[in-house]
Amino acid sequence: MIVSDSYELLTRLKSLGYDRADRDPWWWPNSGSFETVVGAILTQNASWQRVELSLENLRQEGVLDPERLAEYPQSSLEALIRPSGFFTAKGRNIKALSRGILEAFGDFEGFREAVEREWLLGQRGVGPETADAILNYACYKEAFVVDSYTARLLAALGWEFEGYEEVQSWMIEGLLGREAELFPGMSVAQAWARSHGMVVEYCKANRKGRRILVEKLEAREA
Repeated sequence: MIVSDSYELLTRLKSLGYDRADRDPWWWPNSGSFETVVGAILTQNASWQRVELSLENLRQEGVLDPERLAEYPQSSLEALIRPSGFFTAKGRNIKALSRGILEAFGDFEGFREAVEREWLLGQRGVGPETADAILNYACYKEAFVVDSYTARLLAALGWEFEGYEEVQSWMIEGLLGREAELFPGMSVAQAWARSHGMVVEYCKANRKGRRILVEKLEAREA
């Protein structure tokens, strides 16, 4: 194995410069906002470049809050988020989640404070990755996000897992209790956010089609 655990992997990624200091302190753009919740849904099966186009449309229309989106016409919402694809389903899911937030928590601040993973997983169109992205990047809670990039990178490194939960457990187990060594002064939640960000940044910079290249990590081993 090129790396023995997630801490070793993340340490190498950081030494290679994939902890982007020029980004949001939590890596996800405009973290801690309701925009992050919407972005987590829009990015399903879509590139971030397409998501940014949709988010900009929503900003221009002035509807990036649960109160407005809960009542915004479905057809108009679909037109705004069309660049992200699957706009009919995503529009319905965004409206349903907006209404759910208002009904269960009163407003976005109440949602950020009190939401739990189980509640999110019970919402339409919200799976484990989307739920964890919302918890970590929008609510600043301890939820470690893994995605297809994570799975492909670990596969390229010789690790095999059966699904999301196994990949997530592997990432957490190697890092747990050592977050301050990797990211001094940061909370566990923020360290987890930045850790996922490094994986994504590496994979985007070192992919060939769907394959993730690991030459840089191998070079560090040598």
